[in-house]
Amino acid sequence: MAVTTDILRTWRGPRIVIRDLLAMGPREDRSIAYLMVACLLVFVAQWPRLVRTAELTGVEFDRLIAYEFMAWMMIWPLLFYVMAASIVLIMRLFGYRVPGHAARLALFWSFLAAAPMGLFYGLLTGLNGDSAATQLIGCFWIAAFLFFLIQSICEALSTPGLQS
Repeated sequence: MAVTTDILRTWRGPRIVIRDLLAMGPREDRSIAYLMVACLLVFVAQWPRLVRTAELTGVEFDRLIAYEFMAWMMIWPLLFYVMAASIVLIMRLFGYRVPGHAARLALFWSFLAAAPMGLFYGLLTGLNGDSAATQLIGCFWIAAFLFFLIQSICEALSTPGLQS
């Protein structure tokens, strides 16, 4: 299925979608593509906030975009790999065996599936600044990401045939 269709399906039932993705087998190229697209979407979501910041502070917009690009397209992907490794280690501390590729897929897919809410949050940040409504949407974005991640990890744990 198309990625956009899978994102919509994730908002209705995340475990079904991650089960389908895990059934495709361990493919690191697919996982990193999900991560990079999600980071690109969040980078684009930052533009309204950066325009607002440039107007209010007088800092050049080009400079802000360059810093944001470096952060979202270079540094955050590395941090997500560290987070995926941390998930594997934490799960092993509690006696659960989650394969590394399943943890990466779960984390990266959850971030991509929650990215549309990140786009909405970025738009509100640019239009409203740090209002209560903006912060509420930001909390909803984080909650959706965590819900998708927990559901995806639970599905990875219950999927027969995954070996660490």
